[in-house]
Amino acid sequence: MFRATLKSLLARKVRLILSGLAVVLGVMFVSGAFVLTDTLGRSFDAIFADAYEGVDVNVAAKPKIAVSEMEGEQTAPPFPAATVETVRTVPGVAEATGVVAADGARLIGSNGKAVASFGPPQLGENWTGESEVVRLREGREPRADDEIVINKGLAAAGKVKLGDRVGVLTPMQPKQEFTIVGIFGYSGDRDSIGGANEIMFTTPVAQRLMLGEPDTFNSVSVTAAGGVSDESLRDAVSAALGDGYVVKTGEQLSTEAAEGFKEALTFFNRILLGFAAVALLVGTFLILNTFSIIVAQRTRELALMRAIGASGKQIIGSVVLEAIAVGLIASVLGLGAGIGIGALLAYLFSTFAGGLTLAGLGVPASAVIGAFAVGLIITVVAALLPALRASRIPPIAAMQDVATPDRPLTKITVAGGVVTAIGATLLALGLTGNAGDNTLVTILGGVLFAFIGVALLTPLISRPVVSLLGAIFAWSVPGKLGRLNSGRNPRRTAITAAALMVGIALVTGVTVILDSAKSSISGLAQDTIKAELVIAGVQSGPRPPSFDPAVLEKAAAIPGVRLVDGEYGDMALVGGERTWVAASSEVASLRQIFGATPTAGDIDRLAPDQMLVSSDTAKSRGLSVGSQVPVQLARGEARTFTVSGIYASSQLTNPVVLPPAAARDFTIPQPIQGFIQLAPGTSVASVQPQVEALLADSPEVSVADRDAFIEQQAGQLDGLLTMIQILLALAIVIAVLGIINTLALSVLERTRELGLLRAIGLRRAQTMRMITVEAVVISVFGALLGVAVGSGLGAAVVEALKDEGITDLVLPWDQMGVMLGLAALVGVIAAVLPAVRAARINVLGAIAHD
Repeated sequence: MFRATLKSLLARKVRLILSGLAVVLGVMFVSGAFVLTDTLGRSFDAIFADAYEGVDVNVAAKPKIAVSEMEGEQTAPPFPAATVETVRTVPGVAEATGVVAADGARLIGSNGKAVASFGPPQLGENWTGESEVVRLREGREPRADDEIVINKGLAAAGKVKLGDRVGVLTPMQPKQEFTIVGIFGYSGDRDSIGGANEIMFTTPVAQRLMLGEPDTFNSVSVTAAGGVSDESLRDAVSAALGDGYVVKTGEQLSTEAAEGFKEALTFFNRILLGFAAVALLVGTFLILNTFSIIVAQRTRELALMRAIGASGKQIIGSVVLEAIAVGLIASVLGLGAGIGIGALLAYLFSTFAGGLTLAGLGVPASAVIGAFAVGLIITVVAALLPALRASRIPPIAAMQDVATPDRPLTKITVAGGVVTAIGATLLALGLTGNAGDNTLVTILGGVLFAFIGVALLTPLISRPVVSLLGAIFAWSVPGKLGRLNSGRNPRRTAITAAALMVGIALVTGVTVILDSAKSSISGLAQDTIKAELVIAGVQSGPRPPSFDPAVLEKAAAIPGVRLVDGEYGDMALVGGERTWVAASSEVASLRQIFGATPTAGDIDRLAPDQMLVSSDTAKSRGLSVGSQVPVQLARGEARTFTVSGIYASSQLTNPVVLPPAAARDFTIPQPIQGFIQLAPGTSVASVQPQVEALLADSPEVSVADRDAFIEQQAGQLDGLLTMIQILLALAIVIAVLGIINTLALSVLERTRELGLLRAIGLRRAQTMRMITVEAVVISVFGALLGVAVGSGLGAAVVEALKDEGITDLVLPWDQMGVMLGLAALVGVIAAVLPAVRAARINVLGAIAHD
């Protein structure tokens, strides 16, 4: 039986290659994700080990507000320079160096624009001299207040050189001019560590620009005396300083910093695995269809085996063995492709991150185990139903000319209805927030069950829908034949179309959600923001771009300007809870520009010890006018504010508004947005150029009219949509392979039929058109299903997000039309090889084919 199975497999190796490709592509995603995260994880281990080389113990003040990786860089608050002296007196300390190091120093390059960073920090530091890690490559150390040294990577990115006069933007001060007097690199001939851009000032300038306070530092680098262990020195320093400081060894810092990046990589890894799951789901349809057709074609062969003594278990074993062989080969190829993809993505990540030094490429056990587990399980599971069907073939079938019967659809329809109902229930639970901590899992499970349920229901509607679609081509004999062929086996057509449905449904659903979000945001902003001009920038790193507060005062003096508001923002502890807080340079803008309506108290003015809260915040925390609330900002000590007014909540208002003076203790004490309201009769064109001139020293931000600003903010969702569409394109590629495979196997199955058609006068060109019509009808049917299911899922999500501000349901009719048109094109492309093969059939040989 084993030899018979092997010969059968080799006889159909071309047929199985296409189904194996689906597994290859899915396994490629799985193994590539593990290879990528392993390579980058080991790279970050090496980077941070080098970064803290020479640091035995590090001292920092405890952060007042905890900030996650997704919210930006965690900056330790400054502490007095006297702390460094205290550390020096601790027994076992050989050397203690006060360090200033904070994110937010941006160099203005030779093109007049700030050098951007998409991930790695942009550090402003004090020069503490050369070390085992840091070495000057050109020039000297900074000595004057207007001198800086920068790392080689930043010099290359900004296209600047030794002696250039450059501008530097910092969190505490507007643009400052400096001369580059030195360019440094790192041990191992590296131009940067982890792609970070570093600018080093003299210590007093670094304290003023990066910390905002003179005679302060935000960390101390400690070297242990001979014979003193890092751990014992850490404990001694910690005991001397008390609970207000965090004291760690260099090894601890290196491990924790690497773990933080690995956590972010884990999130990225899950995204890749999610798209791999989609690809494998589509591949399952393809493999199921392939084995179903092969079993149907081998009916007489399998019946003969049963007639000469093969048991049902042996027949099942034969089909499953073929599936295992396909799964093993596909897993090996997929693992190889995954290693290549993982290496490519790691290289692209390192280039995008500014020259990250990659560790050697590694293949973790998780990649190998995942590749073979996924490849084998998916292939075998998809082949089980055809295997069971094969085991039930009666031996008598070997004695007659057998055609595959068109079985009733009752059972599959009932099963489809039940599975669809389960999917709808899970989606309802997840989208309405009734799934507790398992919301994401519940939603994903609902989507999976919905897709499988619709796929099971598809045969019920395939014959009438396919017949209707095929009527478009029924004006010719090939068109009529193609229409009849596409509808003759509803199950086969449904499975083939369902593979394409999954990819298109996901693309359509995501498009509906994001387009609805864009429309809702744009509509709300248009109705709410009563400012003709907006000052803002596009955030490209962990911190939003900011500008000089003096711009606000100067803009207010421009003729025709009625009101100017600068918006500051930061994370704070409000009543012990982490909350986003804002400060407005002009508190009256809350009503006049953002249309907030008071529900209690006065919202047009604020004393230095007062605050405003939204109605939702007041309700959830039990606040009213006169309530006193402790607030801890990123800097300074905790203060108590009195609620002086409550305003109606909206999607564009902040939960808490503090007085303008409070912004001095924000992480970024500069405005991140500005809103300019013009007097009636004043044209935007007359004021906008004057405001642009005021922003000459703030290249990260620009001024735009309200419509352009809203379009810019909403347009940020377009990049996310494009990325998702690119990743989901893999599922559509697999679906195309499914159409090709189905047609190719169908041509083999109908060899005698095609020979007879050719014998009675069907020409080669007509034969090719017949196959093409069949492919186009199937692909358009799958696209129609995808558009319908995707629109339904997208609309359900939008309905569930109404309370989050997504109130508009937008169906992307133009993109749906494009998808249907592309589906027709896909059908034409998928039909090329099967059509050519059908046209080249030897007529006499085909008629004699058994």
